[in-house]
Amino acid sequence: MESLYTAEALSTGHGRTGRVDTPDGSLGLVMAPPAALGGSGQGSNPEQLFAAGYAACFHSALHAVARSQKLSIVDSSVGGRVHLHREGQGFKLSVELEVVLPNIPQEQAQALADAAHQVCPYSNATQGNIQVIINVSDD
Repeated sequence: MESLYTAEALSTGHGRTGRVDTPDGSLGLVMAPPAALGGSGQGSNPEQLFAAGYAACFHSALHAVARSQKLSIVDSSVGGRVHLHREGQGFKLSVELEVVLPNIPQEQAQALADAAHQVCPYSNATQGNIQVIINVSDD
């Protein structure tokens, strides 16, 4: 399989209490467990990064699908929530995406979101692995 792009990041320190940086310097974050998990909450965490990445990627896929159908979507947004669950001795993730498509009829908006879910790389990576719920609204 031909790679179109490769992203790199390096985690140093102790994972959830450390840093993540990209070689090009475009991303450099202090990592800290969230307060809900007993941490300081004074930094980012992997679940936030996954939520941000999935939301942005899905939003891009949504626009690509709309363009392919010669539709213009304006003032759209995609919010991502990543939930961390305990499962046995380990942990598991689930995702909720909130898709807002103002001025698009609900049925058409849902069809666009369903189509985006088929082409989004994050959706394809998580398919069959974790629960992903997509809620579509116009506000």
